[in-house]
Amino acid sequence: MTTPAPPGLVRPDTDPLPDPVALDGGLGHLRRAVAYSAPPGFRPLELDLYTPAGPPAPVILFVHGGGWRMGTREVFVPTLRDWRPGPFHRLVAAGFAVASIDYRLSAEAVFPTQLDDVRAAAGFLRARADELGVDATRVVAWGESAGAHLAALLGLTDSAAVAGVVDWYGPADLTTLAAQALPTAIARSDAPDSRESQLIGAPLAEAAESTRRASPIAYVHPGAPPFHIAHGDADRFVPAAQSRQLAAALRDAGAVVELTEVPGADHLWMGAPDPEAIFAAAVDFVRRVTRGAP
Repeated sequence: MTTPAPPGLVRPDTDPLPDPVALDGGLGHLRRAVAYSAPPGFRPLELDLYTPAGPPAPVILFVHGGGWRMGTREVFVPTLRDWRPGPFHRLVAAGFAVASIDYRLSAEAVFPTQLDDVRAAAGFLRARADELGVDATRVVAWGESAGAHLAALLGLTDSAAVAGVVDWYGPADLTTLAAQALPTAIARSDAPDSRESQLIGAPLAEAAESTRRASPIAYVHPGAPPFHIAHGDADRFVPAAQSRQLAAALRDAGAVVELTEVPGADHLWMGAPDPEAIFAAAVDFVRRVTRGAP
């Protein structure tokens, strides 16, 4: 088995890749803890790569949630932990490779570091696609919550890197987030120690320009990739009005966007009547925008 380089000596552009292990049922392979970036002064950043059997497949670049301050690449959505098979395996069975990535959290560094990391992951996939056995010309960024915010930013600031974006209940405009909060909101962005304030390194009210720059809606443009947005209308953490606002801006710019609001669903699809259908709709979108995926 390949021996990983010691911390501080990682060179993702040239390091040997971890050996793949077989997934159950001959579904494909998994390479765990692939170092994709080594930012000076920080821990090496890693991704787990799931690949289906057969020729190089389109890639879903998955970005986990957790308010930018927690979370792990090993979990798709906490409320879907008990799915058997799990979401990553279902995506492989549908014919897609999945690169689930780490990124620097807000206690480690403030924005735009997190976006830099997501961009680095996309660049790594392109640079080493042949060795990894993936088709990096067909990449869809898929994120949930804070991860959806970063996936949207990747799609809007580096449109050539992705064929589409799946945005599950992600913040879209940090400047309007507090005003749109539901009366039952559990998390509020206007608190001095909010997740959003920790992301940009200052209370939002005191850092207007940084708040705008950290908002995906600020980067909407006519050449934006297609978006699939899904959001629960009872979300107490990120109000569904954020997704309505982003969808409207994308439509006004002439971009392709589909928005689904799930009645009664809270954050993380808590209370959603049919999470399987929500997942299936996103997979169908990925299949359509990657053109030619199985």
